[in-house]
Amino acid sequence: MASSGRMMRALLKQPQVIGRNMSTSGPLSLDLSGVYPPITTPFNPDESIAWDQLENNIAKWNQIKLKGFLVQGSNGEYCYLTHQERIDMIEKVKKFAADDKIVLAGSGCESTTHTIEMTKAMAQVGADAAVIITPCYFKGKMNGEALKQHYLRVADNVPIPVVLYSVPANTGIDLPVQIVKELSGHPNIIGMKESGGDIAKIGEMVHLTKDEDFQVLAGSASFLMASLQVGAVGGICALANALPQEVVELQSLVERSALGQARDLQHRLITPNAIVTKGLGVPGLKKAMDWLGYYGGPTRSPLLPLNTGETARLRNVFQSQGFLSA
Repeated sequence: MASSGRMMRALLKQPQVIGRNMSTSGPLSLDLSGVYPPITTPFNPDESIAWDQLENNIAKWNQIKLKGFLVQGSNGEYCYLTHQERIDMIEKVKKFAADDKIVLAGSGCESTTHTIEMTKAMAQVGADAAVIITPCYFKGKMNGEALKQHYLRVADNVPIPVVLYSVPANTGIDLPVQIVKELSGHPNIIGMKESGGDIAKIGEMVHLTKDEDFQVLAGSASFLMASLQVGAVGGICALANALPQEVVELQSLVERSALGQARDLQHRLITPNAIVTKGLGVPGLKKAMDWLGYYGGPTRSPLLPLNTGETARLRNVFQSQGFLSA
């Protein structure tokens, strides 16, 4: 949970960057502490978006003490959606989400201009903050300075807070700690989702940004406990789509200093998390959701459904940790 000192800085910190095109009527800060599923996009068999299933999933997640939802993260298959579908997903989730849930918008695009345009469009339909992935197509040119200038221009020109997003497994780009430190001083950059899994790096980022109103979120349930113990405030965890109560309980146990119970639960979550992220990816996550009372449904082409062997392996992992009956 954010400390009282950090909350006070949040109230005092004003967006006063020269050249800003956004409104400067008040502080653009947000307490991010808690667990967020990076929600999957539900598709019908014809690959159109199943809005009714999205509403059903959100209604169930609303009953759990999740802090909110990341919409159009990697698990949302955002790269396969049209410009308008991405915006429509934000609008629908905002409509379906309980009033106390934060809606984070995955608004990153390859160009800075398009990222600004997408973020503004998502803000118009209700996004509370933007989670912006590192551009990666020209990865050989995406050095620290290029990434810094990208994020500064976006943060200067959008009306909602910005959360940096580093996921090197997908992008091949690892946002350097020193660049994170420099960006953390911007009044409209409030945090970072770190999916690399390097706990030393997460601890260093927390330490180097401790004088700013900057919040670090773990990008996976597999290292949520360790991240919290070095100062992260929560997690954006794919596994929370299928096991939301368990991931929320892990953070609660850490915050209550019930570390033995937290460790046991963390250990049980590691292999299910690994198989729906590094192992079988989105198709595996969606299949697990189907088994655990949520709608996963099909992926959008060219992602393929699980084969028989993959399905059996996935079920065995969830059964072995007691999350599915035999």
